[in-house]
Amino acid sequence: MKTLGIEQATLDACVRESQGERVVVTRDGRPVAIMVGVEDLDEDQLKLGASDEFWQLITTRRKQPTVSRAELERMAAGRDAT
Repeated sequence: MKTLGIEQATLDACVRESQGERVVVTRDGRPVAIMVGVEDLDEDQLKLGASDEFWQLITTRRKQPTVSRAELERMAAGRDAT
């Protein structure tokens, strides 16, 4: 992550730098903005990244128990996972 003071940050520099890493803009040493490059993202990725509903689904899913690959393969084959 790169940090730039607001007095040295230009929009062009922030956009350029943000394509490689996040840019935090500070004022008096305190963060006031962050810029994230999206140059290589497609429209669907941009929509999902900005979707509160999507991130709520991800958060809920991450709290659920996981299964091993072997268990998943048994389940897919129609056998009991236990």
